[in-house]
Amino acid sequence: MATTGDRGGTGAGLVLAAAVLWGTTGTARALAPAGTSPLSVGAVRIAVGGAALVVVARLRGELRRGGAWPPGVVVAGAVAVAGYQLAFFSAVARTGVAVGTMVAIGSAPLLAGLLAWVTRGEPPGRRWYGATALAVAGGALLAVAGQPVRFSPGGVALALGAGAAYAVVAVAAKDLLAGHGQVEVMAALFAGGAVLLVPGAVLAPLGWLATTRGALVALHLGLLATAAAYALFAAGLRRVTVATAATMSLAEPLTAAALGVALLGERLTVAGLAGAALLVAGLLLLAGSPTPATPRRPRRRRAR
Repeated sequence: MATTGDRGGTGAGLVLAAAVLWGTTGTARALAPAGTSPLSVGAVRIAVGGAALVVVARLRGELRRGGAWPPGVVVAGAVAVAGYQLAFFSAVARTGVAVGTMVAIGSAPLLAGLLAWVTRGEPPGRRWYGATALAVAGGALLAVAGQPVRFSPGGVALALGAGAAYAVVAVAAKDLLAGHGQVEVMAALFAGGAVLLVPGAVLAPLGWLATTRGALVALHLGLLATAAAYALFAAGLRRVTVATAATMSLAEPLTAAALGVALLGERLTVAGLAGAALLVAGLLLLAGSPTPATPRRPRRRRAR
């Protein structure tokens, strides 16, 4: 039988694997056909990913097991899935990639940890605070290093909204995992999010999907950066707290930076290298925690 520490270490590893796949998103978008709308890419990504998750959950037999679905949690999670796409892309359009990414990714673990503490009685471990501070500071440096920085109050507010949406998705998934399979949970949230994004997808130009490059980008984003990544994230989320999973997800910008250097010819400045070092230090500090972050049950449970 696996010990609690083994479960925590395995969970952190699964979340890291998910974050690596998420980190390929920026490179894939950069390789998309010229003139591709970010909003259409986001909508297509969720639609393809949601459909793939439903198919896999069906093949695994998870959809036939029954069980109650708390409607409020499912709706909140689905709205958050769709809301993240809209808020993040709108934030980047208003305040630029550097600030939008820094605020959205930097606020997500803090908001997720707070929300899980308030709604689930799941306080972060003591080591989490130092590890998260290091990782967030590193991610911020990595995001703004060598990038033009501009400030927009509305853009920052939207980026904070994206971070909050991520927190809601993580907490909703954690709650649903208590009674459902990991792929099944993500299938429900992303299928719901895809339905909510249909109007945006219909109104956005989708001609890029007719090209070979566009189709490959859509498949990569939907199948790998969404379906596979969130299935791994849910598997990890079973074993660690929401706060730990959210902080480990900060490996995403590190992967994105590495791919940018390797595939897109980008260069890391001294500040960027320092940010990467801080980010790695934070992740290692959290991953090496001697006190495993085990999942807790929600405070309120319905009698069966």
